[in-house]
Amino acid sequence: MIKNLAIGTGRRKTATARVFMREGSGKIVVNGKDIKDYFATESQARLVIQPLLVTSNVNKFDILINVCGGGLNGQAAACLHGVSRALTQVDPDARPSLKANGYLTRDSRMVERKKYGQRGARRRFQFSKR
Repeated sequence: MIKNLAIGTGRRKTATARVFMREGSGKIVVNGKDIKDYFATESQARLVIQPLLVTSNVNKFDILINVCGGGLNGQAAACLHGVSRALTQVDPDARPSLKANGYLTRDSRMVERKKYGQRGARRRFQFSKR
């Protein structure tokens, strides 16, 4: 059994992230790759690190993230949610600052389903009078 291990689950759209956090040097691995190699843009990688910046825990923990489903933006937001949840297990004093920034709230917005007789969720087929 590994000591000082915190586990957090984050979700956004259809993406799910499992976050394993333990004391270390600040290395972040997402699906076996370095965070900068996995996420296409710098802003997506910065989004994952945001809870650590807010709580001043940047180089204190090694983080292993397994994420699946959705696209890269949804996966980055799911990782943010999971890291925030794992941080609250390690440091309960960090909870108020994470909650104030909205990192502990699951973003419940999902894609609206396509309806029958229409081209999309709201878009209709073109109407022809004649």
